[in-house]
Amino acid sequence: MHEDMSQRTRKEVMERLRKNYEKGDRFVRIRIVDEAVRLLGYHRKAAIRALNLGKGKRQQVAVSGGRGRPKKYRAGELLEPLKRIWLVAQQPCGRRLEAAMADWVPAYEQEHRSLSAGVKEALLTASSATLDRLLKPLRAAHRRGFGGTRPGSLLRQQIPIAGVVWDRKEAGYLEFDTVALCGGRLEGDHVWMLDGTDYATAWVEMRAQWNRGHHGTLRGLADIEEALPFELKGLDADNGAEIMNYAVLEWCRQRGRSIEMTRSRPYRKNDNAHVEQKNWTHVRQWFGYERYDNAEVVGKINELTRGALGQLQNYFLPTLKLVEKKRDDKGRLQRRYGEVQTPYARVLQSAQVSCEKKAQLEAMRARLNPFALVREIERQLRDIHAQRQRSKSESFAFSSKGAMRPLEPRSLRGTAAKRTRCASALSTTPKPTTKNTQKGLPPR
Repeated sequence: MHEDMSQRTRKEVMERLRKNYEKGDRFVRIRIVDEAVRLLGYHRKAAIRALNLGKGKRQQVAVSGGRGRPKKYRAGELLEPLKRIWLVAQQPCGRRLEAAMADWVPAYEQEHRSLSAGVKEALLTASSATLDRLLKPLRAAHRRGFGGTRPGSLLRQQIPIAGVVWDRKEAGYLEFDTVALCGGRLEGDHVWMLDGTDYATAWVEMRAQWNRGHHGTLRGLADIEEALPFELKGLDADNGAEIMNYAVLEWCRQRGRSIEMTRSRPYRKNDNAHVEQKNWTHVRQWFGYERYDNAEVVGKINELTRGALGQLQNYFLPTLKLVEKKRDDKGRLQRRYGEVQTPYARVLQSAQVSCEKKAQLEAMRARLNPFALVREIERQLRDIHAQRQRSKSESFAFSSKGAMRPLEPRSLRGTAAKRTRCASALSTTPKPTTKNTQKGLPPR
């Protein structure tokens, strides 16, 4: 019937059905919807929406300003403290920021100003989706750099590839990697960062070393082991020769309780996914991609990583941990994450940490303020960068003519005269020797 009906007739029929729809009970409304579908050719859901667009409904929509529930959070009041907390906490995602609010809101009040009860409650109860929506205009993009790992062939048969050997629920099994602070040039001497991440608790320790020989690596490993709040039980690394060598292997074995040492598969970076992710969040985001070619900054960097930087990362920055990963019937990968916690909270829950150590960590946590830690980190970073810039300015020397020329890397300084002789020899035509000329041979 609806195909032969004019537009005017359709409107008249809908108006009559709408009046009866507003007055009727549930069963009457069901019959009216059926009539609208039969007479006008509507889909059932479309008929319900059309019948609900009465004069009273339109007035309610106009008065309320739109559909949906009213807004609970006022962005103008929340954005100022939320932005400050988000930036100082290193721009975490909504889920991590939601878990961190309980620590950061009281610290914000202690550092800056008191918040009203409504604003404080809104910050502490806002969901991760709300936080992401409020911070969406402030999101910044970051790019990745390159890695400096070079696979070595030494000890590959003696160090097994990590499989299901570790008990992943126990604290003390760490993934290790090194990060080159080389400024895009791996040649010459510069600082490397040794990064260790615990698999179970996500506790991170970092130590700087000059170049990546096994002596510096051993000192860094021993210092990290001493700073850990639990016993070091396992060491897993990639195939780089700075860790996969006889010195480190003997260091793991020659002790009362040996440290289990494993390695990843060659050219499979995701085998060390936990420490590779920390290479970006814990090293690159703080030290960047500049070249640190002054050995004097090693001590200052280690003072920073042992103190304020390590405390901020382990006590106040929550992390996500993957619990399960599987594919559904359609082949789509589904990931399930556990509770968002700081490494400090996971250490307190670990059975491998003594009660005495937990009490020490709790006392340390009570004395710390994340905003004060960030100020101290920025101060020490300014000193480190100033020292690095001084080493760069000192790398220039005056030539005999008074012109400024850059000094070459140590590995190339002894070969300057040799390169000069080679260049002069290539620029002139070689003279044939008497011996070759007499025999009719071409000159050498």
